[in-house]
Amino acid sequence: MAHEEMVKDDSKLSSYDAYFETIQSRKKLPQSVQETLTNAFASIPVSSFPQVPGGKVIEILADTSVADALKILSECNILSAPVRNPDTGNSSDWRDRYLGTIDYSAIVLWVLEGAELAAVALSASSATAAGVGAGAVGALGAVALGVTGPAAVVGLTAAAVGAAVAGGVAADKGMGKDAPTAADKLGEDFYKVILQDEPFKSTTVSSILKSYRWAPFLPVSTESSMLSVLLLLSKYRLRNVPVIEPGKPDIKNFITQSAIVQGLERCRGRDWFDLIAKQPFSDLGLPFMSSAEVVSIQGDELILEAFKRMRDNKIGGLPVVEGPKKKIVGNVSIKDIRYLLLKPELFSNFRKLTVMDFMHTIASQETGKVIPPITCKLDSTLGSVIHSLASNSVHRIYVVAGEEDEVVGIITLRDVISCFIYEPPNHFDDYFGFAVKEMLNK
Repeated sequence: MAHEEMVKDDSKLSSYDAYFETIQSRKKLPQSVQETLTNAFASIPVSSFPQVPGGKVIEILADTSVADALKILSECNILSAPVRNPDTGNSSDWRDRYLGTIDYSAIVLWVLEGAELAAVALSASSATAAGVGAGAVGALGAVALGVTGPAAVVGLTAAAVGAAVAGGVAADKGMGKDAPTAADKLGEDFYKVILQDEPFKSTTVSSILKSYRWAPFLPVSTESSMLSVLLLLSKYRLRNVPVIEPGKPDIKNFITQSAIVQGLERCRGRDWFDLIAKQPFSDLGLPFMSSAEVVSIQGDELILEAFKRMRDNKIGGLPVVEGPKKKIVGNVSIKDIRYLLLKPELFSNFRKLTVMDFMHTIASQETGKVIPPITCKLDSTLGSVIHSLASNSVHRIYVVAGEEDEVVGIITLRDVISCFIYEPPNHFDDYFGFAVKEMLNK
């Protein structure tokens, strides 16, 4: 067992190495330029990076309900926030004070597990027969039937799952494997059971944080270098890096991938930036994925399948395409889950909610029309890509080709950051030690 865990850990680190090595090997930049830039970032302290808007990091208490946490993220227009333990008192150790980070990805995972478990119950016959009515959801959950792990935290009663099992449906059949079936079976009951009533209103952030975490909570010191932050946000796939001031327990800053790219955009006009920004992004190893590797969703597929696909591939968004040529017609982001959760009344009349129905319903509430996806051509410069990402406050740009605007690649914030740096030998061993790689393996 220990050997299997070690192999798994080595594989995860190897995937980081493979990604970064591929990007580095494709760069058509003089080695001297890359070394100069990397050394420059290594000399810049984290304390010099601009503070979050308003100067104070938004934190969410661990006993906050998922519903209220989602409202905080939406109202503050942020994707994630550190979770603070309200029971630590005056502890000066950040390890006691903070439990991790809550983000849209964790909420999507939790909702999908709940939807799929509920679908098992509903597929027995109907919501009423399966016992998933308004009064059927309680604290006992699925644990009594042996359904443990992430699915158990949704709080559905044993009676609900039991009815499905009695009807000949295996309890594990619908969990995490069949979101289209889940959406097909749920209809309006999905919103009543998972979102409008319990457990959505009372499940706490701490409950889902333990089961749904894509990346470790890994703060850096204000005295650390920006190179370390850039490496964590690019090679090591973290989406945010908390900043701790030595000797003080509170988070001083919260640096995200988006904030880094916004900062790069403000460097326009400086020689070092312009030298790289004028290069076609293809000369810098992008797009990283081939067109065959792009994960997309057809407009007539179900919206729950879109979120499931993001979950399964650990990505934050999908291009919405149509036809065999994969002509891009829209974009669905993991952040869009907020519409399902905070405004379920918009969708309660849909028996089968497709991606296009979802996008048009959102558009009718905001601009009145579906916002076109942010795209670029294969010969675009890195500077134009950075400008599009920064000015539109988006996390990915789709590379299209031909008259049909076929999606042939995706460039993410992570990819852009990777263009500006490389990892010096033994960097993390020298600056962070063994513990960092242990945490990155989790």
